[in-house]
Amino acid sequence: MTRGADEDEHELASSLRPIAYPRTRRKVRLAAMLVYAALLVLWSETLGIPNDTIGVFLWLWLGTVAWNIEAQPRYHLNFLKDWWIPVAGLVIYFFTRGLTDELGLPVHVYMPIHFDEWIGFGQTPTERLQHALCGDPCLRTSEPRWYDVLFTTVYATHFVTGLTIAAILWVRNRAEWIKWMRRYVIINFGALVVYIAYPMAPPWMASKEGWLHADVVRITGRGWHDIGLGRMDVVLQGVGNPVAAMPSLHAGITFLIAIYGIQRLHSPWRWLLALYPLAMSTALVYYAEHYVIDVLAGAALAVVVLVGCQRWENSRDRAPSHI
Repeated sequence: MTRGADEDEHELASSLRPIAYPRTRRKVRLAAMLVYAALLVLWSETLGIPNDTIGVFLWLWLGTVAWNIEAQPRYHLNFLKDWWIPVAGLVIYFFTRGLTDELGLPVHVYMPIHFDEWIGFGQTPTERLQHALCGDPCLRTSEPRWYDVLFTTVYATHFVTGLTIAAILWVRNRAEWIKWMRRYVIINFGALVVYIAYPMAPPWMASKEGWLHADVVRITGRGWHDIGLGRMDVVLQGVGNPVAAMPSLHAGITFLIAIYGIQRLHSPWRWLLALYPLAMSTALVYYAEHYVIDVLAGAALAVVVLVGCQRWENSRDRAPSHI
């Protein structure tokens, strides 16, 4: 007797399904979520918006606790049971990404400059955007505009959006949670492989070191300081890699989210998701974090991950297994 992998996936999802719990009353849920929101706002105002995997994970767990506040305690512990492996993998990714800067590999510089100058007709799009939106010269001390707050907010969503989607799916649809976490973890490690194989200087570094013959500055975060906002890493403070620029994971994950959502949602409004990677890509190039070619590489990585995961899942569905 045989069965498809869809049945195996269903069994796996069933095994992840928490124990039965009493239905949470609307008024109780509303009160719990208001308390949760107040605590999150207080934390963000005092210490900064949670910014790393551990901090985001803990706040999402508290969010699921508040949402199902009348559930049995064992239900809430199931969140830890289900999530610890992917979260541990993402923490390993962050620390490994930081270590790759210490391998001593040559840093690539000129290829992205030449590509971006080619598509920018002699000037990189970063130069053009900073001159148009920041000023000439563009300085870190330049007065931020309203769109700086918008772009900084979009930039910061990178650290929370993917895991927030995972938390929603964990509550609503375990099979989809498994699929999304598979894609989310793979795109992170896929980018890590390229960071190791092809370390590359971003525009701000190329300008600072004199490789890019134009004055562009890293102005990431503009606008938030003026309204009293900041970001906080609970555990991963200081872990980073300045030459982990190709591909842009910020762009890649927004493309992953947009394409995944457009594929699975049915509302005609789903096409508005395409604005997310557009806004993120503009912010990354404007802030001198990435070249356009990095953004395109991030989009390509997202497509490869989505297509690869879908084909693997389809092949499992077609392959009979014996019981």
